[in-house]
Amino acid sequence: MKLLRWGTAGAERPGMLAPDGSIRNLGGVLTDLSGAALSPESLARLAALDPATLPVVAPGTRLGPPVAGTGKVICIGLNYADHAEEAGMAVPPEPVIFLKASSAISGPDDPVELPSGAEKLDWEVELAFVIGTRAKYVEEADAMAHVAGYMLANDVSERAFQTERSGQWTKGKSHDTFFPCGPWLVTRDEIADPQALALGASVNGAVMQAGTTATMVYGVRFLVSYLSRFMTLEPGDIVTTGTPPGVGMGMKPPRFLQPGDVVALTGEGLGTQSQRVVPA
Repeated sequence: MKLLRWGTAGAERPGMLAPDGSIRNLGGVLTDLSGAALSPESLARLAALDPATLPVVAPGTRLGPPVAGTGKVICIGLNYADHAEEAGMAVPPEPVIFLKASSAISGPDDPVELPSGAEKLDWEVELAFVIGTRAKYVEEADAMAHVAGYMLANDVSERAFQTERSGQWTKGKSHDTFFPCGPWLVTRDEIADPQALALGASVNGAVMQAGTTATMVYGVRFLVSYLSRFMTLEPGDIVTTGTPPGVGMGMKPPRFLQPGDVVALTGEGLGTQSQRVVPA
C-alpha cells in the first residue's frame, strides 16, 4: 500500500495510490497520516478499503510529505562504507546520529532553497523509514514491528555550514526545504528486504549516484533497536539511513548545486522525486 498527502503546503489531505495509478482521497476515512493512523491496526483498515470507492484527486495535484506530525527527523551519517571513503572518513564503530529540524520537511517535488550565504549545497539520496508504534529499548528481533513503512528522501546538505562553521552537523542539514520526502509512504509489507533496494540521483540529467542499500553498514532492523536505546521513537518519527557514494563534495573537483539545477531521485519500489534549486 502506498499512502500519501496531497494539496497545498500546510493544508495537505491524506490519500492513497490506487492500482490504476490514480490518487484517491482518504479524507473521509481519517483526518491525516499521523500518530495512531500509522499503527498496524490503522494500516490494516486502510489496506482493506477498495480504492475504487474513494474519490479521485485531480491529476497533477501537488504531493506533500507523506507523513504529518513528525516530531523527530533522525539522520544516520556515514552509513555506507563507500560513501565514508569518498568523504575521507573512517567507517564509524557505531552509527553516527544527528538531527534534522522537522521544519526542513517538504514535498517530493517542491523546490529546494539555496540559503543566504550558502556555498556548497549538496544532494544525498536516501532510504528513510517511518515509525508506526512507540519504540523504547526494543530488541532487534522485535524491531521491524515498529516500522510503518519506507520513503525516498533527499538529505539536502550545505557542506560549508555542516563542516566548516564549527559545532554540530545539524546547522548544515536543517534549512527550510532540506528534507524532500515521498512521493509516498510504502507500507512495510510491500518491501520484502529494505537492504536490497537500488537508489539513484541525477543532476540536470547526469547520473551522480547509483547505489544500493545492500552496502549499508547498519541496517534498518539494527537502527530501530539502537536508536530506541538513546531516545523514544514515536509514531511519525522519521529515520533516514545515509547515502551511497556520488555526492557533490566527493567529486574531484567538488560539484555543488546552483539556482536552476534540477535534482532527480529514484528508489526501487519507492517512487521518484524532482527538485529545482531556487534562491531562498
